[in-house]
Amino acid sequence: MSAPRLLHPGAWWLWAVALSACALRTTNPVLLCLIIAVAGWVVVSRRADVPWSRSFASCLRLGMIVIIVRVVFQILFGVRVSGMTLFTIPEVTLPDWAAGVSLGGPVTLESLMAALYQGLRLAAVLACFGAATSLCSPYRMLRALPTVLYEAGVAVTIAFTFAPQAIVASRQVREARRLRGRSDRGVRAWTASALPVLEGALDRAVALAASMDSRGYGRRGSSSVAVRRRSIGLVLLGLVAIAVGSYGLLDPGAPALFRVPALALGAAALLGALIAGGRSTTRTRYRPDPWAAPEWIVSFAGVVAFGSFVSVSRMGDALNPSTNPLEVPAVPVLAVVGLLVAALPAWCAPRPPALVAPSTMAVAA
Repeated sequence: MSAPRLLHPGAWWLWAVALSACALRTTNPVLLCLIIAVAGWVVVSRRADVPWSRSFASCLRLGMIVIIVRVVFQILFGVRVSGMTLFTIPEVTLPDWAAGVSLGGPVTLESLMAALYQGLRLAAVLACFGAATSLCSPYRMLRALPTVLYEAGVAVTIAFTFAPQAIVASRQVREARRLRGRSDRGVRAWTASALPVLEGALDRAVALAASMDSRGYGRRGSSSVAVRRRSIGLVLLGLVAIAVGSYGLLDPGAPALFRVPALALGAAALLGALIAGGRSTTRTRYRPDPWAAPEWIVSFAGVVAFGSFVSVSRMGDALNPSTNPLEVPAVPVLAVVGLLVAALPAWCAPRPPALVAPSTMAVAA
């Protein structure tokens, strides 16, 4: 067993993005539940005892809300699908300009199952990103970014840290209310906690702005305007091309030009931006995170899972079971094996230092 340390954040994010890509390629409820189970098992096995490690549970609750909202919208406003009618709600006649939109009417089992599958897919994606935010600190991910992506990475990091910080602030406010003998449950308690949570978020935003200004964030250094524009242009081109290529891989009906060629163009543009930005800007790192064998294993586990889903999608329609007519979802063995490989980080990734007993740490040292 390797010595306890924190895994490189890039490996965790690559693993989580690969799992979320698997979820986007399927509406099979068995595979989606297995993706959520794999993400949860890895989080439970390898998360550190830090405030943001509880983000996964909050993402699961958010996923349940998404499923409920999707089913309710299908009942009220969804397209009426023929099949076994479960119940009928009063139908409202809409004007001619709202043609194609229904309000009320018969609700069939087929339409509810289709809405459930779609909501479960989005819940699985939320669980994957919740696993990434629970397993690694976003600040460590920002420190590991290349120089040319640093400014964009700050904005993304602030966006990703909003939910974990809001969860921590909400928990602190509820604990303070309990210490004062007040209830921390119910609508009244939540409305009373909203203002302190918002005030804490504003205080953290001001402190973040002050710390960024004191560290010289946003200063251009000695790089010329032409070099900066070239780097920014290549980054934008690379991100757009990679987004198009990712969409092409996730959509089996997309043209071949929007798949591997778009990804290759995006990778080449980002590589050029990294080279140009690295030559014009110098930024040092204090104790950079290593990229060793555990990082390769975690990344490889996510890539293998995504590759298995791509292979299954080319063999048939097992990833997207039919809901009209309704059929029992088939379980492709290759996709299940890929997800089992994706669970390897629960054993192969090093344990965080906070999860290791003092005697174990002494032996490892």
